[in-house]
Amino acid sequence: MKNFIGVGNRVTLTATAVTTSGQPVLSGSLFGIAENAAAIGDPLVLVLNGIFDLTKTASQAWTVGQLIYWDVATSRVTSTVATNKLIGVAVLAVGGGAGETTGRVRLTAASAN
Repeated sequence: MKNFIGVGNRVTLTATAVTTSGQPVLSGSLFGIAENAAAIGDPLVLVLNGIFDLTKTASQAWTVGQLIYWDVATSRVTSTVATNKLIGVAVLAVGGGAGETTGRVRLTAASAN
C-alpha cells in the first residue's frame, strides 16, 4: 500500500508545553502518554495504546473493566463521566482510600471523546 503510514500505536507531535516522559498528554481529542521529555516546540512522541499506571482521583474505588476518563481540570484519571474525556478502562481493581492514588488503565483509543 502506497498510503500506509504506520500502525498508529505512537504519533509524533510538536510539544506545546514542557513535557516529561510518562506524562499524560491531551492534545485536542488525542490522548496519550509521553514517551520522551520535550521542551516547547520539540518533537513529542505520544504512546496511544497500552497499559499505564496513572494518578487517579483518590476518593474513587474502581472495578476491573470500568470506564476511565481524563479530568482536564485536575490532570488525573477518574471514573466520573461529566465533561471528562474517555481514555480507557481499569484493568486492576483499586480502593477509594485517601492513599490510593494510582490506577492501572488500558488506553482504548487514539482519541478521547
